[in-house]
Order: sequence, then C-alpha cells, then structure tokens
Amino acid sequence: MGKGGMSIDDHGEGKDGVEQENMAAWLVSINTLKIQPFKLPPLGPHDVRVRMKAVGICGSDVHYVKAMRLADFIVKEPMVIGHECAGIIEEVGSEVKNLEAGDRVAIEPGISCWRCDPCKQGRYNLCPDMKFFATPPVHGSLANQVVHPADLCFKLPDNVSLEEGAMCEPLSVGVHACRRANIGPETNVLIMGAGPIGLVTMLAARAFGAPRIIIVDVDDHRLSVAKTLGADNIIKVSTNIQDVAEEVVQIHKVMGAGVDVTFDCAGFNKTMSTALSATQPGGKVCLVGMGHSEMTVPLTPAAAREVDVIGIFRYKNTWPLCLEFLRSGKIDVKPLITHRFGFSQKEVEEAFEISARGGNAIKVMFNL
Repeated sequence: MGKGGMSIDDHGEGKDGVEQENMAAWLVSINTLKIQPFKLPPLGPHDVRVRMKAVGICGSDVHYVKAMRLADFIVKEPMVIGHECAGIIEEVGSEVKNLEAGDRVAIEPGISCWRCDPCKQGRYNLCPDMKFFATPPVHGSLANQVVHPADLCFKLPDNVSLEEGAMCEPLSVGVHACRRANIGPETNVLIMGAGPIGLVTMLAARAFGAPRIIIVDVDDHRLSVAKTLGADNIIKVSTNIQDVAEEVVQIHKVMGAGVDVTFDCAGFNKTMSTALSATQPGGKVCLVGMGHSEMTVPLTPAAAREVDVIGIFRYKNTWPLCLEFLRSGKIDVKPLITHRFGFSQKEVEEAFEISARGGNAIKVMFNL
C-alpha cells in the first residue's frame, strides 16, 4: 500500500453487513508468505480506496521472497508484497473529481514527492523519496484493498480487462524504454532476453513503429512465445561469453540490416557485451534489465563507434499511452498471462513457486 499501510480498519462489509477485515499477503521471512490482516491508512481528500481485482507477480517480488532484498533495497520487517495491480474504486476522497465508486482502474504504484529537482524537471521516476508499492519499507498491493492517490489511478476503457490493467505496470517499462531510445518506423531493434520484460519491450517497440525486431534468448520456449507474439526472427544463444563474436555475426545476418537500437532486457555481462558489439555505429543500447549490479563490458570499442548507452529506471507518464495501446488493439498482453490463482494461503505460495521456477510461466496473475 503506497502510504505505508497504517492506522485504521478496513471499511468493507461482508454479505451479512458485518465489517470484513482487510487481508494481505505479507512477506515475513525468506520464502515465507502469510495472508494476514492489513490495516489501511485514513482516506485523504485526494485519495481513493480500491478493491484489488488483479495483481501480477514481478521478478522483483520473487527476488524479495527468495532473498529479502533486491539491490540496495532490504526487507527488514514484514512487508506486503505486489505492485502490478488493478481494481475497482470503492470510496473516493472529498477532493477527488475524476473518479467515482465503481470505476475500474489501473494503478501506477509509485508516489513521488513532487518537490525534488527530478520531480520538478518532469522525471519523477528518479525521485529519491519515491514511495513504491512493495519496495521496502513501503507495503505493496497484494491485498483485498489499498488506499492510493487518485491521480495515480487510471480509469480503464470499457474493452480493457482488469488483468490487462494490471499488465500496464510491466508494459510501462517497455514503453518508457522505447521513448528513451526514440523508437520509430525507421528503427531496427534487437532485444536481448525473451522474459516478461523483453516481451513487453518487443510489443511496445512494434507499437512505436519498429519495422524489424529480432529477439534472442537461451530458452527455446520463451523464443517460441516471442515468435508467436510477433518477433520477426528469433535466435537462440548460449550463456558462454566466448560465443559473443560468433553470435553477433549471426544477429547481423538475420537482421539483414544495421541494428539501430538494442534493448538489453537481461543485464548480464554477456548480454550487454553482445548488445554493444551488435549495435551499428551511431546506434543506441538501452539497459533495461539489471541481472548484474556491476558488469565488465567492451565499452571503449562501442564508444569509438559512437554507440550511445542509456539506462532506464521504472517509467513516467506511461499509463495513458499503455491504456490507449490496449484499447486500440495495438498491443495485446493477454497471451503473456500464463497462470492464474486465487487469493488463499495455498494459492499464494504455489503462485510464487511457479513464478520463481520460470519454465513455461511468463506472467502469473492473482484474481482476487
């Protein structure tokens, strides 16, 4: 829950009119999730109370469950998990004018301060005081209900489902990456990694007009999914960094033209080395994945070819465009949802096990 999950009881009532307790999935220790009561904060004048209906599992959620940390973010006390979400408005604050009870909304999970320099410059995703669902010490959204600022809740078009609304969060990463890299109708794209973020980046690049997209991965199943979703070609690669030169030759042959932009959606030494070597002079490499916190890569040869290296962190102002892509049919995220679970103790545990295992699972979704 974006504001820290504090103070008062849930206002929801059961069928018999008796007040129901708000429950949430708490990460209490390594590999231990428990559904326990979750008290909501008071509803502020600019807030809404949302009943969660769809919550997806992200790789970061799995990292926290497996290690109680992700990069420099450490879970030091029990935390509600989850941040890819959509739901139905149950109550609005006194100053909320654009939403009302019953509206279906997709939720942007980060609350920035709007006072720091990055916020005032319009780059609120870089806010150092960001309060982001399920990033310690802030609680997440895998709960019956949450309270969140109304301006971060976006009404769903009639033909967009709540599950698709929850998928706006991962899709936003791809949209933000495409904006940063200036993807357009003359941009040939290479994508390193066919995991969930690689796939949404591919879908976004196509929606932005990329004429040719090649995606590479070590996994046959994920590559077949990428092909089904519209990749122009797929290439299976190895994990051996000694194979980079040979695989770059193969990439160039399959692309049949220069690689204008490469998205590294994995973030390992090998994927970044391949990206830098495969991208043509004057092109761009956008680092999206963060598999390694530090990498040793051939940066000097890339600099000599004036290959620009850009990074992304989360996203900004992406929900309206994501919803338009979904409404118009330019992007279809439904095939990415491979597993669905309810909100019981057993199902929560099983869902995270399946998501962590990978295999045929792409996006695991809770239906609350």
